[in-house]
Amino acid sequence: MLIAFNKPFGVLCQFTDQSDPPRPTLAGYGLPPDVYPAGRLDFDSEGLLLLTNDGLLAHRLTDPRHKEPKTYWVQVEGVPTPPQLQQLRNGLVLKDGPTLPALAEEIDAPDLWPRDPPVRFRKTVPDAWLEITLREGRNRQVRRMTAAVGLPTLRLVRVAMGSIRLNELSPGKWRAETGRTMNHSA
Repeated sequence: MLIAFNKPFGVLCQFTDQSDPPRPTLAGYGLPPDVYPAGRLDFDSEGLLLLTNDGLLAHRLTDPRHKEPKTYWVQVEGVPTPPQLQQLRNGLVLKDGPTLPALAEEIDAPDLWPRDPPVRFRKTVPDAWLEITLREGRNRQVRRMTAAVGLPTLRLVRVAMGSIRLNELSPGKWRAETGRTMNHSA
């Protein structure tokens, strides 16, 4: 079984939380029993999270050797210059080593659901949206990459993993991906 879930902002990618007070988890969204996340999406990120009850599929989805593309819409502080976009495309050296080259382009602001809480608006600081596709998935990688080129991330939404897209799935909702398999045709 493969489930596509639109993880809301401020929800942990796990079913329990030992924090005091506990933070919202996947347990509150009526997901099928016995599924677990195939990979992670940060607490402060939103969008597509895949869950499965198939250990081999989970391994394939998350194993870096398979390099499944992951596509994000990223609202950044500032307006990207061609050299900044090229740095993202070429790959960067972060504290944990060099990143693989990425696809990166500026896009029009996407038609997304409102975020709760909303992104802080500062009328003296412009922002822009990027579409970034990675074939690796390090901890907070997109945020670290945009910060490294001088474009701090304000909002991060994963919209695709491999051939599976978020499409019109609302935050907190899920759908079964029947008959779908992951492949490299994003």
